[in-house]
Amino acid sequence: MRPSLTGPDRTRLDARALYFVSYDGLVNTNSFQKHALLTYGGHQYAVWYTASREAVVARRGLGATTWSAVPLPHRLKADDSHNVICMGVSPVDGRLHLNLDSHSDGFHYVKSVAGLLDDPSGTAWGPSAFGAVRTTLDGLPLTDRFTYPQFLTTPEGLLQLSYRAGVSGNGRNALAEYDGSRWTALGEWSGATGTYTSAHGTSTARSMYLHGLDYDRRGRLHALFTWRERDTAVLAADGGLTNHDTGYVTSDDRGRTWRDDAGTLVGTTGGPDRVRVTDTGLVVDPLGPNHCLMNQESQCVDSAGRPHAVVSHLPVRLGPPAGGYAAARTAHARAHHLRKTASGSWLKTEIPVPLRSSQRTRLVLDRHDNAYAVLPHGRIAAASAASGHTDWALLFDGAGLNAFGEVVVDETRIVADHVLSFMYQEKSAGTTPSPLYVADFALPA
Repeated sequence: MRPSLTGPDRTRLDARALYFVSYDGLVNTNSFQKHALLTYGGHQYAVWYTASREAVVARRGLGATTWSAVPLPHRLKADDSHNVICMGVSPVDGRLHLNLDSHSDGFHYVKSVAGLLDDPSGTAWGPSAFGAVRTTLDGLPLTDRFTYPQFLTTPEGLLQLSYRAGVSGNGRNALAEYDGSRWTALGEWSGATGTYTSAHGTSTARSMYLHGLDYDRRGRLHALFTWRERDTAVLAADGGLTNHDTGYVTSDDRGRTWRDDAGTLVGTTGGPDRVRVTDTGLVVDPLGPNHCLMNQESQCVDSAGRPHAVVSHLPVRLGPPAGGYAAARTAHARAHHLRKTASGSWLKTEIPVPLRSSQRTRLVLDRHDNAYAVLPHGRIAAASAASGHTDWALLFDGAGLNAFGEVVVDETRIVADHVLSFMYQEKSAGTTPSPLYVADFALPA
């Protein structure tokens, strides 16, 4: 079965959603949000900020054309596109969880009443369905330097929260876990220390930026990532980002310990031995810090438990960038499909579609393991599993969307009903609010 798209069908979430450009992105549609669009139990859920900066959660039945929105008692505190809203599901008690509004400072957290997701028709959908907005996880404070929340559900139905403690260039990844009755801090699992040396200089601190965290069907947790160095001495010239290499680790015990691609233990969550840049065996796609590599792009896992990622950067053949980072990426960058083969080797294919943007691409797989890259501005390219994912071609050029840049993909809906669904916001100017939409494309069943 070859990849294909039918659509798009569009529904409007908000005629006047909050709009400001920060770090070249929008707070409502940063593609690294996991999940700002989510499907569970026959319903799809979305979160965003309105023109009045109010946080909102909405839902619709799958296939419905109208959304029912519920305002939450919180307003965005800063014009910072990092301060996204993310959702998670705890199947053990049927709650919807939201984490919002943080960038290297305190977070805000709210959860629904128990059973809301399991009995959507029998549980009132309104403000009464959600508790108070808190600055802890039900009393668990975590850290006052919190960024990049990602919720994920374990095979047993527990809910985990991934986040960064610290700041850009000097941060550590950490996990917390919810069992239906309370949250527990599992601890930090990546380290910021150690010396990294490029052809131009050295750096002694950094952050690991995740492309994602995903459980496969057998219960293995996969994490692809890139490092960002604190010290710009590693660059050939000023003005770029110090991202380098794509690394890979797995966990077979729900994130308690981490192993590299060869199976060597490289870190223990909450312990002194953490995954660090000095560990050998982490890098599966080497790339120096002078190719405008993007952080926090995208990953997924196929039906055989093999990891895939999209990583975008300037093709190595072009050498170091001329001009600024954003301008160089917009002019020359390409997305690349990186995946592990059945033999255990890693292959990388350049997707032959110019990005025309400094921003991120999302990667998803359909039930046949065909790959779809949702590029900036809502364009979609695809490659078939039958070709070994080498026949990349553009299937949708974004016509009629007027999408700003990055989009938020609903990874969970593809599993639910074979629909590729993403949230996007129309381009605007300055801080003028603009419409926020969800676009749906039917995939091969």
